[in-house]
Amino acid sequence: MNDIIHVRLDPTSINYVNRIMEGYEYLGVVTTVDRKQGIVAIRVTPDTYNEVKKILANLPIVLEYI
Repeated sequence: MNDIIHVRLDPTSINYVNRIMEGYEYLGVVTTVDRKQGIVAIRVTPDTYNEVKKILANLPIVLEYI
């Protein structure tokens, strides 16, 4: 299992996703890879991987796994 989830989203939503992860006590740590393209890496552990994917799936924003 991978320990990094890469997603592409609207650049204006990067801070939103970061705040959501903060609110979940850093289940994942968000790092911006390319601000202009809206690409972020979310560092997770094997124990939090599925939980973070579930949180991302339920956010009211469009994102694409890359």
